[in-house]
Amino acid sequence: MPIFFLLNVFAAVSGNHRRNVLRLLELIEKTVAGMDYELVDFEPAGRGLLRVYIDFPEGGEERSITVEDCEKVTHQLLHVLTVENVDYERLEVSSPGLDRPLKKASDYRRFAGQEALIKLRMPMPGAANRKSFEGILLEPDGETLKLEFEGKEGPAVLEFTLADVDKARLVPKVDFRSRKA
Repeated sequence: MPIFFLLNVFAAVSGNHRRNVLRLLELIEKTVAGMDYELVDFEPAGRGLLRVYIDFPEGGEERSITVEDCEKVTHQLLHVLTVENVDYERLEVSSPGLDRPLKKASDYRRFAGQEALIKLRMPMPGAANRKSFEGILLEPDGETLKLEFEGKEGPAVLEFTLADVDKARLVPKVDFRSRKA
């Protein structure tokens, strides 16, 4: 079971619900993976809302999630949640978007070379006690993740671990001018 989900999901859930949330997470992850998608994130939001973010797994052709992909996963999850007698009112399935969250170490490897915004849990002493950094993801070295950013004295490299990260997202690059008429 990926630890990255447990940290985020458990932070929002009180003690009695943790077992049910873990069971639900395993159920959703198994269903989504069985359909050849990757579970990017899962949010049991208020008022019975379940949010599920999917993407295509790493490897193979780079594709974007479509409405049809979300529809297929929604349809399958509705059946699974009904069969498993899961208490919920609404289900939202979507792509993670252009500003995709980075949750697992494999995400940092997959998106090396792309721009990201990293917010750390604690300030980094060697980086003027900053917690927020925007820069280019570098190839991870084992469990050490790296981000090249513009420091006060020029380019610098931030080294951190997944446990140091509060939130991390890709920074979308959209070029509307490159469209040919």
